Amino acid sequence: MARIVCTAVLIVLLNTLVGCQSIDTGRGALMPARTTTAVATAPTIDVSGASEADIVEHVAVNRQGYRQGLELLVEYYTKTGDNMKIQWAKKELNALNAMPQYQYIIEAFTAGPDLRARASIPEADAFYADTLQLEKSAALLPIFKNEDLLRVVRDKYNQLIRKYPTSNKIDDAAFQAAGIYEHFKDYTIALLYYQRAYQWDPDTIHPARFRAARILDQYLRRRAEALELYQEALREESEFSEWKEFAEQRIKELTKSEKVEE
Repeated sequence: MARIVCTAVLIVLLNTLVGCQSIDTGRGALMPARTTTAVATAPTIDVSGASEADIVEHVAVNRQGYRQGLELLVEYYTKTGDNMKIQWAKKELNALNAMPQYQYIIEAFTAGPDLRARASIPEADAFYADTLQLEKSAALLPIFKNEDLLRVVRDKYNQLIRKYPTSNKIDDAAFQAAGIYEHFKDYTIALLYYQRAYQWDPDTIHPARFRAARILDQYLRRRAEALELYQEALREESEFSEWKEFAEQRIKELTKSEKVEE
């Protein structure tokens, strides 16, 4: 009798565990990759008359709506105790969170090269100082950085440029943002931000020309442009002694390479 009771208890426990873990894969409930049936969709926009910002905003709204819908499903199935569907909804939500989502608007491109870092704006100064401090806190160790926090900082520098386009801190924000993009190996975008730093303020206190020239030289392999920019950097940013020797050496090497090719 005791053996029968123990067996019954074991069966109940196994059933409980299986119910929690769900033996169903959920594959049969997946939406087909392509479907011919009509499904409800978010209102579309007229691409021919929409700007990039309009379309990006449309994508962002739909992303957020999708995420909120999945979160509501998780909450609903948790309340109703449907373990199988909880797992489906959580799996889909995790997949959505893991999916790359890009920031399509590049502020330095949108702002253009004609801004001028002129005005001393107290709010912009304070915003920049706070953001710079936040960036410093992202450096967990000399080598390792909190990359999620770096992305937050990047967005703040872009926000400063967008909100205070006449501030004398926009070149500083562009230079710092360029360093973050370079950290992530987004060299084309980093180059653009370094260029904006010295375009917006030709007398910027940062070695923006040197950094831009190095990206052109070492990463983008646009050596003719790099040579010209190294030479400009030596004229305009000669106070940065730590860069001067490197630039002079690269100018010699690139000049010699051009003569060999001729």
